[in-house]
Amino acid sequence: MLGSRRFRRRLTTGLAGLGLLVTAGALQITTDTPAHAATAHRVLFDNGHAETAGNADWIISTSQPDPLGQNSSPTSETSWTGALSSWGVALQKTGNYSLKTLPSGSSLTYGGTAATDLSNFDELVLPEPNTLFSTAEKTAIMTFVKNGGGLFMISDHTGADRNSDGYDAVEIFNDLMSNNSVDSTDPFGFSIDTLDVSSDYPTAISDSGNAVLHGSFGTVTKSLIADGTTATLKPADNSAVKGLVYRTGYSGNTGAFFATSTFGSGKVAFWGDSSPIDDGTGQSGNTLYDGWNDTGATNAALALNATDWLAGTSSGGGGGICTAAQLLANPGFESGATSWTATSGVITNSSSEAARTGSYKAWLNGYGSANTDTLSQAVTIPSGCSATLSFYLHVDTAETTTTTAYDTLKAQVLNSGGTVLSTLATYSNLNAASGYTRRTFSLGSTYAGQTVTIKFTGVEGSTLQTSFVLDDTALDVS
Repeated sequence: MLGSRRFRRRLTTGLAGLGLLVTAGALQITTDTPAHAATAHRVLFDNGHAETAGNADWIISTSQPDPLGQNSSPTSETSWTGALSSWGVALQKTGNYSLKTLPSGSSLTYGGTAATDLSNFDELVLPEPNTLFSTAEKTAIMTFVKNGGGLFMISDHTGADRNSDGYDAVEIFNDLMSNNSVDSTDPFGFSIDTLDVSSDYPTAISDSGNAVLHGSFGTVTKSLIADGTTATLKPADNSAVKGLVYRTGYSGNTGAFFATSTFGSGKVAFWGDSSPIDDGTGQSGNTLYDGWNDTGATNAALALNATDWLAGTSSGGGGGICTAAQLLANPGFESGATSWTATSGVITNSSSEAARTGSYKAWLNGYGSANTDTLSQAVTIPSGCSATLSFYLHVDTAETTTTTAYDTLKAQVLNSGGTVLSTLATYSNLNAASGYTRRTFSLGSTYAGQTVTIKFTGVEGSTLQTSFVLDDTALDVS
C-alpha cells in the first residue's frame, strides 16, 4: 500500500478558520466557480473618471453605455465618435465582443445590479483616468481582478492633470495599487514612474510564445511614447510581472513601457502612454495625436492582442477553435503515482485521510516536523484554448493559532524550464476545515500553445502537523 509507513495525525478537533493568506504575488481564491466564463468577450471602457477632461477624449463612442446606439454596424473609426473609436470598432467587427462604456458621473461597482457592474464583464479598460477612485471603487476593481477579471491600465506622463484636481493618471494608478482594502502590498509587482518621457519608439522583447506580442491581431515590434511614462518592475513582490516593451536603453526591471502581470485569478496590463491608442478622431475641439495609425509602431496590434489576452478569449480576433477537454492524466490518483511526479508517499490510499472519491488522493505534509512535499504534472494546452484549473482540497491541522500561517501549500503554474509563471494561491493551517472544498482558477488563454507544469508545494514547520489533501483535480479547456 502506498504511503503505509507514513505516520500522520488526523485533526479531530475541527479547527476551522477559513482565513485568507496573502503573500507577495499570491492570493487565495475561495470561490467554488470561476468569476467569469473562460470564453466571454465582455469589455467595459471607463468614462466615469474624467477621461474626456481637457484635451483628452478617451472614449470609443459618444453613445454610452452602448456604442451600438451611435452605429449598430460600424465599419471604420469614424462610425463611432471618440479617440478610441478605432479600438472599439476593430473589436466590434470581429463579432466576438460585447463592448460597453461606464458613463460620466457613474461609479465602478462589483457585485451589484447595475448593467455596468463589473460582475457583468471580463475586462475593464481604464484609459488615463483623471480623478481618484473612491475607496469603494478600488475595492471593486481589485476584487474584480482577484476573481478572474482583466484590468487594462493606460497611464500618461506625470503632470497630465487634465481637470486640474491635483491628480494625474500616474498618481491615480499608484494609489489604486498601494491604498486599497484588498491588497496594498504591491499586488501587481510594479509601480508607475513619476516621469515625462517626451518621445521614443520603445521596442518589444523577443518572445515568440507571448500572446500579447504575437496574437491573432498581429505581431508587435514597437510602440510609441509622445509624452508618457514607464514602470519599475518588482518580481520579488509578484513573480508573474513581465516587461514586454521597453523604453530605448532600458531592460529588466526598469523602463518597462508595457508590462503584464496577474493577481489572484485575473490578469493585468500596463501601458505608459495614451498616445498609442489615440486615433486622432475625437470630438470637435480636441487636438489629438494619431498614434493608432503611426507607421513607425504597431500600437493597434498591441492594444487588440492585449484586450484579447485580458478578456481570456479562446477565439477572439480570429483565433483557433478549441475542442473542450480535461487534460490532466490520472486526475483522481486512482492509478497511484502514474502521470504525476510527487514526493514519495504523497499519492496514497492510507485510511488515515479519506479520499474525496475512490481510494487514492494526494496527501502533502502532515508529519509534524520540518519537511517539503511536492506534486506536479506537465501538460500541453492546445492553441486557441482557455484553461481552468480546479481541485478539491482538505486541510486539517494540529496548530492552534488563528493568526499565524506556520505551514503552507502553494498552487503554481511553471514553464518547461521550471520558472514559476503564476502563483495561483497559497493555503495554510489557517484554512483548516472539515471536508473538501473545491478551488477553481481561470487561467484564460495565457498558456495556450504552451507546455506548462501544474505544481503543488507543501512546506511544514518544525512542530505540529498540517495535512494538505488533494483529490479530483482537473484542467479543463474550452
